[in-house]
Parts: sequence; C-alpha cells; structure tokens
Amino acid sequence: MDRFIVGTGRCGSTLLSRMLAESSSLLMIFEFFSGLDIPSRFSANRLDGKEFARLISQATPAVTMVLRRGYDIAEVVYPFGPHARYQRGESLPWIVAATLSRMSGDPDPLLDETIGFASGLPRQHLSLHYRQLFDWLAERMGRELWIEKSGSSIEYLDSLHDFYPEARFLHLHRDGHETALSMREHHVYRLWVSLLFGSTEDVRTANSELVALDPEAEPQSGDAITRLLESRPPVEYFGRYWTELLIPGFRALGSLDANQYLEVRFEDLVAKPQQVLRTIGAFFELEPGDWIERAAALVRGIPPTRFELLSPEEQEQLVVACRPGQQLLRRSD
Repeated sequence: MDRFIVGTGRCGSTLLSRMLAESSSLLMIFEFFSGLDIPSRFSANRLDGKEFARLISQATPAVTMVLRRGYDIAEVVYPFGPHARYQRGESLPWIVAATLSRMSGDPDPLLDETIGFASGLPRQHLSLHYRQLFDWLAERMGRELWIEKSGSSIEYLDSLHDFYPEARFLHLHRDGHETALSMREHHVYRLWVSLLFGSTEDVRTANSELVALDPEAEPQSGDAITRLLESRPPVEYFGRYWTELLIPGFRALGSLDANQYLEVRFEDLVAKPQQVLRTIGAFFELEPGDWIERAAALVRGIPPTRFELLSPEEQEQLVVACRPGQQLLRRSD
C-alpha cells in the first residue's frame, strides 16, 4: 500500500511524522516531493535511471539563496560542518538536505547509495521510479513500509492520486489563521508568498534573480531577496496562499474512495494524541504497540497562538483571506 500525508505546510505534519516514526516498522520519508522541480515531478514522460537520478539530485535554488543569506530552514537538517561534503550556502541536493538527513546522521554515503540505486533503474513511468526508490529506502533502513509527507502537498493531491490511484491519503490541517501566521515566520514561505502576491520593485527584482537561477552568486548588500526575507509581508498574503493550496486539494477529493482519505485536525492530535494516533494507525494499517505511547509523549502542548497579537485591522484582513479555506474545512468535518 502507498501511503501519504498531505497538508498545506506549517500545519503540524512534521510533529505527526516524528510521532509515526516511533513505529519500528515504518520509514517516514520527509519532504521528498516538496524539493523536486515542480514542472517535472509528476511528468507523464518515461525516464531512464540516469534521468531519474538527475531529477532527484537537483538543488532547490530558493533554498540555497535563503541559506546563503544566513537564515535557517526548519526542513533542512543536513549536518553542515567541517567533515560534511556540503557547506552551508552551497548548492546541495534537496534529497540530502531534507530527506536522507532524517534517516542517517551521516547522509553523504547514503546519498551516493541512493543515486547509485536510482541510476540503475530501467526506463519507466515516474510513479514506478518513486515507488521503487521508497521501497528500497525502507529496506535499506530496515523498515517494512513507508509514508511520504511534504509541505504544501494538498495542492497536488490530484497528481499524487493519478500516480497512485490505490494509495491512502491522510490530510492533516490546522486553523488557517495560525497556519498562515506560521508561514509568515518561515523564510522560504515568506520569499515564495512575497513573489506570488507582492507588487513592489523588490518582487520584480527578486523574480529576475530567481529566473536567472544563480543561487551561487554572492548576495549583494541589501539585495532584493534579502530585503524580502527581512520584510513583514501583509498577513492576508499568507491567508490567500493557504486558501489557494486547499482549493485544488478539495477539488481532487471527488475522485477518491471514502476508505482512501482521512482528515485529522492538528488541534485534536495534540489534545488527545493516543486516541488520534490509534485512528491513524488503523487507517494506515500500522501494527499497534507501545510506539503509540512513545509518540504521544512527543506532544508538548498546543503551540502559542499568534492571531490575538495582530491589530484588529490585520485580524479582519486575515479572516477574510482565510474564509474560503475555513469553509472548506468546516464542510468536510
């Protein structure tokens, strides 16, 4: 069975993934799809192994640009240091920046093994490449099954379902206002959302830098991307983005069978973790056991909320921007 966790990002899916990883039979595959080239990651073209290896070993230019400017990215857990292959700010493959570094404290040899395995695969549809890679990683790490989770993945639920029509999808969601405000504190989301919705000269200049795809260039003092990263974009930008992620996801639900889809509220997960984890475990057909108790112990309570810290004007702007997404979630409850 193919298994996926989908969401908007900043919705608690990393905590859920860490909780599920307490099951000794399960390999969590963190953020694999989120770092792949967007036009290529669900292409219908058949690729040979070397082409597939090139696809999964690419860097993400926006991530490199953010790291080079000294900002942290929560998803990047690569162990930069004197003995690492890559140094902070260098262009490094996303798969080792986020995915393989969650599986091994020494991810560089695992990257070589992974690229070697991928290169040897036959010409075939990408869905088969991904499944064989995930199956191989699970076996390599001594696990029996896998679940992939990526931020913003609810937006491409339709593509995931096209690739894996029998898969099971868990949608984790959190209050839209708090999710949007969490996105504003995340540097990659801040850059991306500013580029999508902003209209200033900084946005035009930064877009030109991204289009040039030159993440290796030394940042200039006060360059456009740095100015965007240091800015506080309007809260409604992030509410709009959150809503626009949900709309195509909910549109895709009509093609899923009822037994393929489960919705979980983040607020329920942290309020009653053992009960919710038992539901999730049954949905994904995970073996019950003491992993649920260990996983529940990872909860540190509901994170502090940010909405009440906004001005009344900002609150109203965010409520309006999130309203269509909030209505979708209410209808699905």
